[in-house]
Amino acid sequence: MTRTEGAPPFAGQVTEVEPMLVDHPAVAAVPEVLGVISAREVVATAASIAAVQHHDGMIPWFEGGHCDPWNHVESAMALDVAGLHKEATLAYQWLADAQLPDGSWFNYYQAACGVKDPRLDTNVCAYVATGAWHNFLVTGDICALQSMWPVIDKALSFVLRFQREDGAILWSVDPDGRLGRYPLLTGSSSIYHALRCGVACAEALGNERPDWELAAGRLAHAIAHAPRVFEPKHEFAMDWYYPVLSGALSGEAAASRIDAWWGTFVMEGRGVRCVSTGPWVTAAETAECALALDALGRRSHALALLTWTRAHRRDDGSYWTGIVYPEKETFPFSERTTYTAGAIVLAADALSNATPAAGLFRGETLPYGLDLTEPRWEDPPA
Repeated sequence: MTRTEGAPPFAGQVTEVEPMLVDHPAVAAVPEVLGVISAREVVATAASIAAVQHHDGMIPWFEGGHCDPWNHVESAMALDVAGLHKEATLAYQWLADAQLPDGSWFNYYQAACGVKDPRLDTNVCAYVATGAWHNFLVTGDICALQSMWPVIDKALSFVLRFQREDGAILWSVDPDGRLGRYPLLTGSSSIYHALRCGVACAEALGNERPDWELAAGRLAHAIAHAPRVFEPKHEFAMDWYYPVLSGALSGEAAASRIDAWWGTFVMEGRGVRCVSTGPWVTAAETAECALALDALGRRSHALALLTWTRAHRRDDGSYWTGIVYPEKETFPFSERTTYTAGAIVLAADALSNATPAAGLFRGETLPYGLDLTEPRWEDPPA
């Protein structure tokens, strides 16, 4: 679709800022994982995302589908990795334009009707900080980061309004103002990573946000030491690997968690089940789990998972969302999603170390929370 040329970089006034000392190559390499995915294929996958991006920058799940800001950011990061920086800039501009006065975004947007779901999801709102830091790492554009800073500041300030005394963060706010009754482990883990990215953004711009550092430490403590404060969603694979992917769990504790549930969620030679209750393998969860394994230092396992996503790949570079075995039927039927393509590109970058953002989910360039105790779960996973 036609896109706006020469769109301004994000929103707000650009001021002169001393650049952060980060090694940025003149032209970042495109990821290539030998025997798994070529650089040409990575570009084709990113192009499949750009093909469904709207002229205003919004990236829906698929052509004619809805958009949520979390998966929109995931897709924008993939665009940057593949060198499609104009499209990524337009995506972040859409976020800046769509942000509500309190710093939040609605849960789902639809091009035809505007807002599809007016609920506010704290994890969805926090992820912009991860995207903005990723964009800076890839491009080295300090002016773009400065321009995006008001968006990040408002978003994370909104999210932290819902942090409880135990450190966990409630997952939602209903349109009538009612708060979600509980925090979610996957969402809180992602928010923890986003807070670390937010602190990194602040430090790169010469700002200080000790409140975000403290909040991240409290949240990490809840994830690592008090899993019972989160609503049990043990059947979902993301609850299994996201504490590791986010960096809230590391070392022996992270390895133990991955090992304990590996047989529950991994279909050998196929990928990662979205839920443990059925043989439905999803490429996005498989690629994200590969990122978690890479963060844990298990490169060979991560490579295996990314290799298994080849069964989902289409000729145009897009990916089926999921496949049901042994029938080998797509589910949802014939659905190919931009966020799935985005996760594949990010995993390829991590495993090839192609861009300066390749180590983002390994915690490289990120500060840690104030909780410096050895991460431990109260109970081993069942």
